[in-house]
Amino acid sequence: MAKVIPLHGGAGSARRAGARPGAGSGHPSTYGSPIPPERPAAPVQETAADGFLDDLRHKLVGQITGTAEFLRRRITGDYEVDDFGFDPHFTDNVLLPALRPLFEKWFRVEVRGIENIPADGSALIVANHAGTLPVDALMTSVAVHDLAHRPLRMLAADLAFGMPVVGSVTRKAGHTLACHPDAERLLREDQVVAVFPEGYKGLGKPFSERYKLQRFGRGGFVSAALQTKAPIVPCSIVGSEEIYPKIADLTSIARLLGLPYFPITPLFPALGPLGIVPLPSKWYIEFGTPIATDVYDDAAVEDPMVLFEVTDHVRETIQQTLYRLLTKRRNVFLG
Repeated sequence: MAKVIPLHGGAGSARRAGARPGAGSGHPSTYGSPIPPERPAAPVQETAADGFLDDLRHKLVGQITGTAEFLRRRITGDYEVDDFGFDPHFTDNVLLPALRPLFEKWFRVEVRGIENIPADGSALIVANHAGTLPVDALMTSVAVHDLAHRPLRMLAADLAFGMPVVGSVTRKAGHTLACHPDAERLLREDQVVAVFPEGYKGLGKPFSERYKLQRFGRGGFVSAALQTKAPIVPCSIVGSEEIYPKIADLTSIARLLGLPYFPITPLFPALGPLGIVPLPSKWYIEFGTPIATDVYDDAAVEDPMVLFEVTDHVRETIQQTLYRLLTKRRNVFLG
């Protein structure tokens, strides 16, 4: 029997035949290798800057939309004005937004007793008046509108209505002349009315007499409240006396300009227009307990003793509240 002798190198050939293709090459083959799984994307974390930009974007969109809607209504006449000229659309969208930075940031007004303003029906707010310019009236209107959610109709001096631009804005804000017929009509229409019975005597008094109430006139506001049975809400304002400290008065210039006074303050007229910027005093506005008028009969309106008694009661309430607030205040600007 013949013996088969394998050729030299046959075993190595067999081994090479079983090797993977490309096993001897310099680059490893990926043929048949598993595909690695994709890594999940890392979650995107929202930073504080992103949140700020989103808020800013929403505010800008809201402002643009609100401005466009405001202009549309003004152009098309889609707003109402009452017999006194009160324009709520203008007041809510132009006047009050312009006053709120002063109310919230500059004077940092702290309001107390807002619950004493009735949610509906009439009320007569009687407040002290000071500060050279009637800024206290403007801040009171913001407080009543934003916190009691009612428009404040103020009884103003005739000088305000005779000034260009100021007169028109005053009418649009819902204010009217400080006269008995207008006051009575507004109260009968269930409005919240404000009066500052000190008038120019309080507004233009020197800084040395700060927070000392002047005479309250002849009680005309009490007569209107008695006739309409509207409650009287005493209002005490601290902080207004320091915004323009009046140290002197140029009466000759005041007469020339037809003004009740021409004040000199530590900053005006020395600094020119900069002197008109009010000092950032800390304000407090407190609405006291309402004084009922429905307890008086109709004949009380014609009784001068009753008018004097109620007027004096209101004045004394405001004065004592001012003293109490002042004793608690540690610093004019910090409160």
